[in-house]
Amino acid sequence: MSQTPGSAQRPLSPHLQIYRPMLTMTMSIVHRITGCALYFGTFLLVAFLVATAISPRAYETASWLAGSIVGKLVMFGYTWALIHHMLGGIRHFIWDTGAGFGAVARERLAQFTIGGSVVLTIVLWAAILLVK
Repeated sequence: MSQTPGSAQRPLSPHLQIYRPMLTMTMSIVHRITGCALYFGTFLLVAFLVATAISPRAYETASWLAGSIVGKLVMFGYTWALIHHMLGGIRHFIWDTGAGFGAVARERLAQFTIGGSVVLTIVLWAAILLVK
């Protein structure tokens, strides 16, 4: 690409050192992270289901592990990742319709995704613990 005299030298592909971090940028990164976390969590879910099919002893072991503090923390994180990823998908679906591209709408959708995922996770876990 030829430069005209006096033109500024700009990077061809601006990256993080050029852009000011924004909430929607962070949400994009978190959406990818939660997608990866869901792969791990789904593997654990399948391992639990396989343990139930293998034998009563394997089920008891898997059940004990899932009922431990670490197991509950992993399940809580999996629940949050699932809900957060789902709400992020809904946000992208809204964008696919052509809506929500304004600066205020983008910010509100990102805030809704964060707040909604936290609130829905807490409400779901409260309901689960109250039923027990």
